Amino acid sequence: MLSATELTELAGRLWSAERERVPIGPLIRDYPGLTAEDAYAIQLHNIRRRTAAVVGHKVGLSSEAMQVMMGVDEPDYGHLLADMRLFEDRPVDAARYCYPRVEIEVAFLLGADLPGEGCTEQDVLAATEALAPSIELIDSRIIDWKISLPDTIADNASSAGFVVGQGRVPPGEIDPRGITAVLWRGDEQVAAGRSDAVLGNPVTAVAWLARKVARFGVRLRAGHLIMPGACARAVDANPGDVFRAEFSGLGRVHLRFLPPTNSSTSGSSTSGLPVPDLPASGLPASGLPASGLPASGLPASGLPASGPPASGPPASGLSHPGPSRSGPFFPDLFRPGKGA
Repeated sequence: MLSATELTELAGRLWSAERERVPIGPLIRDYPGLTAEDAYAIQLHNIRRRTAAVVGHKVGLSSEAMQVMMGVDEPDYGHLLADMRLFEDRPVDAARYCYPRVEIEVAFLLGADLPGEGCTEQDVLAATEALAPSIELIDSRIIDWKISLPDTIADNASSAGFVVGQGRVPPGEIDPRGITAVLWRGDEQVAAGRSDAVLGNPVTAVAWLARKVARFGVRLRAGHLIMPGACARAVDANPGDVFRAEFSGLGRVHLRFLPPTNSSTSGSSTSGLPVPDLPASGLPASGLPASGLPASGLPASGLPASGPPASGPPASGLSHPGPSRSGPFFPDLFRPGKGA
């Protein structure tokens, strides 16, 4: 395990890379001993510095092919924040990102809290209010996507944005394993797959996530959006691209990018969306706690003194600001649509 000073330094690299839109070299190049636990500590450290609320989570490396490629036997996860939400009717500025790609996923909208340890697939089905068509925008702050497992975990599982279509279907009315998904760029089909590409069943991925984050004192709450993993390969996104994803039984979702002539400069947005909420000041002087990290990879004492106030009991791990347990953070996401 790396020292607190080393973890702070790596967190700062990723922080600056995202803010300045300038990718960096792989973290493991300079720190070959970087572990997955170290990487989760870096990810959580930077998430706690963001002022946008945590509104859900994503699962990465959820296909057998990706796990074999990375040499792992389980997925990884990242956080979804309020300022990462994208909209079908607002074009996105590709210049806000380093290497943007899109993936098609069956999103889960939670209507009830999930248990942590011991969460089962049946628990997930009972707590899920609806499934919805979605596109995840992924990005890497590592040069040319040359990532190892610790690199992508530290980089918030390469998460950057998400858009959810209008379709809403309760899980009892559709087989979550048998949803076919096709991604189009303009009139060209660029990717296709099925929801069972995600661990054989995306419900399995959500249950795994609930158990995994419980190790860090985190729960998946009512109102959370869960992205369980991609149904097909990721596709590069370029200025001017117009994507449409169609899901059997769920409907469709769109994501479009501003043309090159209208691209905004780095660090600004003409899409009507805020640039991810990254303070200009960089890492707080205190960095990670001087006492280092416990075996779980989380700061033993919660946030450093210069960070925002902890929202839960620090001794039990990190808890994040997010949706109220009385309802979803984005009420409109839970309104049934026609899935046009």
